[in-house]
Amino acid sequence: MSTPRVVIIGAGIVGTNLADELTERGWDRVTVLDQGPLPLTGGSTSHAPGLVFQTTGSKTMTEFATYTRNKLAALEVDGGWCFNQVGGLEIATTPERLADLHRKQGWATSWGVPGTVLGPEECAKLHPLLDRDRVLGGLHTPTDGLAKASRAVIALARRAEARGARFQGSTRVLGISTSGGKVTGVETDQGEVPADLVVSCAGFWGQAIGDMVGMRVPLLPLAHQYAQTDQLPELAGRNDPRIEARLPILRHQDHDLYYREHDDRLGIGTYAHRPIPVGLHELPQDEDAPSEAAMPSMLAFTEEDFAASWEHSKRLLPALRTAKVETGFNGVFSFTPDGGPLVGESPDVAGFWIAEAVWVTHSSGVARAVAQLLVDGRSEIELHGCDVHRFDEIEVTPQHADETSQRNFVEIYDVKHPLQPKFSPRDLRVSPFHARQRELGAFFLEAHGWERPHWYEANAPLVKELPMEWQPPSRDAWSAMYHSPVAAVEAWKTRTAVALYDMTPLKRLEVSGPGSLEFLDRLTTGKMDKSVGSVTYTLLLDRAGGVRSDLTVARLGERLFQVGANGNLDLDYLRRNLPDDHSVQVRDITGGTCCVGVWGPLARDLVQPLSRDDFSHDGLKFFRCKRAHVAGIPVTAMRVSYVGELGWEIYTSAEYGQRLWDVLFEAGRELGVVPAGRAAFNSLRLEKGYRAWGADMTTEHDPFEAGVGFAVRRNKGDFVGKDALEGRDQDSVSRRLSCLTIDDGRSVVLGAEPVFVDSAPAGYVTSAAFSHTLGFPIAYAWLPASAEPGTSVEIKYFDRMVRATVAAEPLVDPEMHRIRR
Repeated sequence: MSTPRVVIIGAGIVGTNLADELTERGWDRVTVLDQGPLPLTGGSTSHAPGLVFQTTGSKTMTEFATYTRNKLAALEVDGGWCFNQVGGLEIATTPERLADLHRKQGWATSWGVPGTVLGPEECAKLHPLLDRDRVLGGLHTPTDGLAKASRAVIALARRAEARGARFQGSTRVLGISTSGGKVTGVETDQGEVPADLVVSCAGFWGQAIGDMVGMRVPLLPLAHQYAQTDQLPELAGRNDPRIEARLPILRHQDHDLYYREHDDRLGIGTYAHRPIPVGLHELPQDEDAPSEAAMPSMLAFTEEDFAASWEHSKRLLPALRTAKVETGFNGVFSFTPDGGPLVGESPDVAGFWIAEAVWVTHSSGVARAVAQLLVDGRSEIELHGCDVHRFDEIEVTPQHADETSQRNFVEIYDVKHPLQPKFSPRDLRVSPFHARQRELGAFFLEAHGWERPHWYEANAPLVKELPMEWQPPSRDAWSAMYHSPVAAVEAWKTRTAVALYDMTPLKRLEVSGPGSLEFLDRLTTGKMDKSVGSVTYTLLLDRAGGVRSDLTVARLGERLFQVGANGNLDLDYLRRNLPDDHSVQVRDITGGTCCVGVWGPLARDLVQPLSRDDFSHDGLKFFRCKRAHVAGIPVTAMRVSYVGELGWEIYTSAEYGQRLWDVLFEAGRELGVVPAGRAAFNSLRLEKGYRAWGADMTTEHDPFEAGVGFAVRRNKGDFVGKDALEGRDQDSVSRRLSCLTIDDGRSVVLGAEPVFVDSAPAGYVTSAAFSHTLGFPIAYAWLPASAEPGTSVEIKYFDRMVRATVAAEPLVDPEMHRIRR
């Protein structure tokens, strides 16, 4: 059977890796095009310093890096290495950085990367150029090292060519040919190349290629400084030129610097300078043919930008005090709004894919994932943080992409808290309640441009009224960041009175049309053919049974549904699966609507007097919805609760939003109503064991492992992923998302920390919070299924071990009495 014709645009480290991965899977009709001469075509690969530090807070990115390291370590070109495992050393010169390195060592343990935090003496032994007195400690990762990208592309291209791939350099892409909304070929200055699939791996030229099919590629080319010293006596004679480096690659993140050997010279990279955006028109064109001495991606070195970094380098590495900078350049790399790669298919042109903003560190891992998507239809590593469609419309505008990408450049080595929001831009998207929230002293965090209240200072006076059992303990400095004891008040009032939550930022989709029922039934695990007014919690699975998302689907009419989704990825997925007969329409209604969550034992006392509609238990049962009026405002009320209390999500048009908030708030005063934010919300949902997709479960987990198997209706008709679940149930799993209670009652972990069973790493934390209802911290973690309730475990939190116990879930109201009253 013939395989598809694939054209890859870009013969750098990503494109050649992808050609290798595709041909390894038997796809032999692969053509790789590049505007530059082969093998060094002039892109970022040609000058990349090649430092592979594997560990980040992202499991996906760490696994990409580990795969890259393993793959390149097995390659060579004419006896020359493609990966030199010299190890990595990240040093701390401040207490804050040292603490962060302990946190990072926890990530390494969670993701299976070996790493140890060392003292100053051990750091100096590993890297003798260091001034031991300036170093407080360091994270040593022995499997990190140097990737020789310029050599690896040769090895990868040779291997792909041996399997049938064709590489064609000095060929400029002029356009993408399409017919009927599908790719048919690539137009070049050498003629047209037929194609069934086109994958742009063009790096910082990716925007221009995306423009050819009308696809916005939210990346920004930025210049990053790299310099080499003259010969250092301390390095002279140490290295065989064929080896190039023996010392571990070094990062001095307190001053945005990194270092690597080049035989008897030292390479220095810095992010400490101003962001330097680069327009593609500023780069050399065809007539300036790339050479090793002059690449389009290697711009003139700006010495004034390097001055401060040079001074910091001389302080850290005394050998540089008598050295000078011999060469330098400003190398062009791609940055994105959130720092992640961009992978995915055009929403409008079938068969046009991108794999952009991918650094050498993650290149092989990303290429394998893209190859699996093309060949198998899914990646074994989950990709929600890499999918180009993760962004909402405002985030892919050139202005937003430029500003946030530059901010990511500035903050690339910063110690960042998991809750830390963007500094700028802010106030891009606000709910109709925003003015009132500001009056109430809301502390806002941000997600996808939305301002989301985390807590309200107006509730601060109530802290002193908290009953003794609701008083939260003091926190350590890290977990106290972006937190307030006011969250305890808001949780208390939700459990004992009533609270208002702004649920507006959560994605809402309208699915309508004569084929809408069958459409949703085919894509989800739940039974959709229920009566009008039903609300169903259901899952989207991929073909292997992995959890693509979880949804709340409300049937508002015979052929009209409102879908509560997790984000733009769900919108993209539904649109891609629309039937060709136009019998279904999917519309994002988030911006035109708003939602107040009214929850607490007094919720009915608040809402019922404002409405002539029946809000009694029998009048609107749990997981039902109906059109109604509240204080004369037309609303849709859904009897659902993500906090485990009586109440409703009350939706209305955005034009009525402020009025709805005002009437609810005013009517609730005598009941003790409070506005409540995301801090209380997260605590309450974890007490009930409610999962957060993307944190607690992804496509790497099936429903039974994730504890949401109840949402799978096996006896309904066919649905995506059904066959893959055959033979699986909650008793057959080998791992499970497990609830943990923290034994000391005080230590609040935040997520991604490793969990140890019998002193061995066994899993990692996904979500965590202080349970205000119960009075101690709780967490969820992926653990072996053998870790039954009662099992004692330990969580590594920075440099100490915190004891915890696996608990039966949910921790609060397991009989569901509170929510069904």
